[in-house]
Amino acid sequence: MDINIRESIKKNFKESNINEIRESIVSSIKDNDEITLPGLGVFFEILWNNSSDIEKENILNTLKKGL
Repeated sequence: MDINIRESIKKNFKESNINEIRESIVSSIKDNDEITLPGLGVFFEILWNNSSDIEKENILNTLKKGL
């Protein structure tokens, strides 16, 4: 069985509003749920691919500060 996690996540959240997406992210982090890490990775990939170079620098700086 071949599962495309990226497409599955995108399909599951396609009709979600901003609050639903936010709640999913917040609850995944709060619950320290390892199973949701791939989904958060897909969200990050979408964020990264849709960010300008300046926004990417801000993301990298935020990540570096958090590490």
